[in-house]
Amino acid sequence: MPSAPTSRAEAPATVPHSPGSPVKRAASLVAILAVLTAAGPLAIDMYVPGFPEMKESLHAGSSAIQLTMTAVLAGLVVGQLIIGPVSDSIGRRKLLIGGVIGYTAMSLVCALAPGIGVLTAGRFLQGVAGAAGMVLARAILTDCFQGRDLPRYFALLAQILGAAPVVAPIVGGAVLAVSGWRMVFVVLALIGAVLAVVVVIQVPETLPPERRHKGGLSGTFRSMGRLTRHRAFIGYVLVLSFASAALFAYVSGSAFVFESLHGFSATSYALVFAVNAVGMLAAGAVFGKLAHRVPLNSLLLAGVAVAVAGALAQVLLVATVGETVAGTWISLFVVTTGIGMVFPASMSLGQALGGATPGAASALMGGVQFLLGAAASPLVGLFGESTSMPMAAIMLVSLALSGVALLALSRPWLRQGEAGQDEVPMPAH
Repeated sequence: MPSAPTSRAEAPATVPHSPGSPVKRAASLVAILAVLTAAGPLAIDMYVPGFPEMKESLHAGSSAIQLTMTAVLAGLVVGQLIIGPVSDSIGRRKLLIGGVIGYTAMSLVCALAPGIGVLTAGRFLQGVAGAAGMVLARAILTDCFQGRDLPRYFALLAQILGAAPVVAPIVGGAVLAVSGWRMVFVVLALIGAVLAVVVVIQVPETLPPERRHKGGLSGTFRSMGRLTRHRAFIGYVLVLSFASAALFAYVSGSAFVFESLHGFSATSYALVFAVNAVGMLAAGAVFGKLAHRVPLNSLLLAGVAVAVAGALAQVLLVATVGETVAGTWISLFVVTTGIGMVFPASMSLGQALGGATPGAASALMGGVQFLLGAAASPLVGLFGESTSMPMAAIMLVSLALSGVALLALSRPWLRQGEAGQDEVPMPAH
């Protein structure tokens, strides 16, 4: 097993074993991977509007219902950490097919759950299965595309990750308007079933046997251990993960801030959330355009700086002027816009440095991302609900830690992970 992956920055982009022209094959594959990336986030948030009905239907308390969300987040973390490195050893396609089938089956289990215990177990397994689409989408992109095309495709995945938490509660609310909470999981099962058919027909095996890691699964997991000792790679993982923690804090706290503190209706709050999501999506689109001309590390540094500035502005506003709708909205828009640049840049650079083991690299990036995100969510409510300061402070601390990781570990001035730059050797032991 090589101790240092060779640079693949200028290799041609290919989509193996797929019919049609190269351009059409690439567009089709990227579109499918984008939808697969959304499956996990949809499972997290789509049923949230049904919490009150679920409490009555299942005769469970609020904490027990909340635990079902914790369970799916835990499943997404565990699933990514297992599926990603295993795919480096046995290939992507079988695991991806098994994942979408499992996601479909567990969605049906959740829909039919007779009690809170079965629902919680089903949610955990739904998360494990849903993790396959997220972690393997990044690995497959790294298998098929290199050079300056790759950041553009990672930007698309990052945009989907940003949009899914916004779209999910809206779709869930629409389903609940005509049916009960169980129908939300039926819809998720239908999405899974369609994805399973599409994957079987359209997604080829992108990791041929000669490129798979030797030494069995133990050797594959050892390669993950070596990645954890790659300074710059871990830096990019932490940049992404702390930015995700800030985003999760925003998602969990912004409804309280706008609805309880500022008196917004649920519809008005949805508009605020959607506008801020547009900022995130626009930043991802700008990143995709600039990635061909501007160093990715420079774009990442700019994204972190913008996000930190937005969070700092919110903290200072609350501490001096007090709670204001305009100030809060603008500050949070700046934060989400900065994060929209951080996500694709850190994903692209991290996957480039872990190019010899894309599945393991994707697993570490996605697993730690959701782990820190899940840890940050409950902190907003824990520190009180009389002001937006807890949400703003948690976001600022998270984003500041993201900046520290970038400067202390990844050292953007070295431009590691850039196209045309050789990767820094990872420790052999």
